[in-house]
Amino acid sequence: MSIFTIADTHLSFSCDKPMDIFGGWSDYVSRLEANWRALVNEDDTVVIPGDISWAMSLEGAEEDFRFLHRLPGRKIILKGNHDYWWTTKKKMDSFLAEKGFDTISILHNNAFKVGDYVLCGTRGWFYDAEKSADMKVLLREASRLERSIEEGEKLGGEIIAFLHYPPVMQMGRCEEMFSVLQKHGIKRCYYGHLHGESTARSVTGTVDGVKLSLISADFLSFCPQLVEKI
Repeated sequence: MSIFTIADTHLSFSCDKPMDIFGGWSDYVSRLEANWRALVNEDDTVVIPGDISWAMSLEGAEEDFRFLHRLPGRKIILKGNHDYWWTTKKKMDSFLAEKGFDTISILHNNAFKVGDYVLCGTRGWFYDAEKSADMKVLLREASRLERSIEEGEKLGGEIIAFLHYPPVMQMGRCEEMFSVLQKHGIKRCYYGHLHGESTARSVTGTVDGVKLSLISADFLSFCPQLVEKI
C-alpha cells in the first residue's frame, strides 16, 4: 500500500478544452493513464490537489470522474483554481455516490487517514495577495487548512499537507498559509498550479522545517509521485 500524488490533471472529456496545445502536454491523457497504471495498485491512494477537470458543472465533469474512477487506487481530490464544477461537499459527495464513483473522495475541511499517515489540505491562494477581495479568500483558505489539519490531528499519525497554490515562491511566501503549516509542525507539503516557465520560480526542498514539493502533472511528466510506501 502506497500514497501517491499528482496535481493539475486538467481533464476535458466533456468539453473542448484540450491541454495538448501547450508545450509538453502532447497526448497527456494517454501518458497519465499509462504511467498511473504502471505505478498505482488498487490498494494505493492518490491525492490530486486541484485543477482536476475543465468542466463547468458536476454533470459536465461526469466523464472526467469516470476516467479517474476507472484508474487503480483510491483518489482523494481537492479544489484548484480552475475547478469551476466545484460546489458544496454535500452535493459533490451525493453526486459521486449516485454515479457509483466510490473510489473518489473529497478533501474539504476534513482529513483522511491512510496507514500511519493523515492527508490534509485545501486550495490555498496567491502568495502575494494584497487586494481586500484576495485577502478575504486567502484568510478563508488559511482557516480551511487549519480546520483540515485539526481534523487530521484527531485521527493521529504524521500529517502530510496538500495545496493547489504554492505556499512559497522564489519571490516570497504566503505567510498566512505557511504559518499554519509551521504552527502544526507539518513536515511535508505538496503543491501544484505552476506550469511551464513558471516552474522555474518554484521552491522545492526544505524551508524552515517544511519540505516542499511541486507536483503539477506536466512538471512530473504525467507520472504520479510516490509520497510514502506503507
